[in-house]
Amino acid sequence: MSKRKCPECEEEVRGRADKIYCSDYCRNVAHNKLNRDSTALMRNINNRLRKNYRVLQELNPKDKTKVSRNKLLAAGFDFTFFTSIYTTKKGTVYYFIYDQGYLPMDDDYYLIVKRD
Repeated sequence: MSKRKCPECEEEVRGRADKIYCSDYCRNVAHNKLNRDSTALMRNINNRLRKNYRVLQELNPKDKTKVSRNKLLAAGFDFTFFTSIYTTKKGTVYYFIYDQGYLPMDDDYYLIVKRD
């Protein structure tokens, strides 16, 4: 019977017949390599989305708040990054970052809302 080797560190794998890695450490390292963001572009976009989400969360402690554009910009909000657009039956357009959204208003203010 041939000895199985860990694909991560080349050590002998002991245990169950279907075991692939020699340890939890090697299994985690291999899965982290496989699942990490593949490019710097994806990492940077995800970081911008997280930043925008945190800004909306901090400025919207309740379910609905009105905030000026300048306050959003001062907090580091970037209007070019959002995850979805929701258009109501009346044609009102909300921009969402996950469950936090904002609605541009006429007077350089934004209505921040939280979707349930």
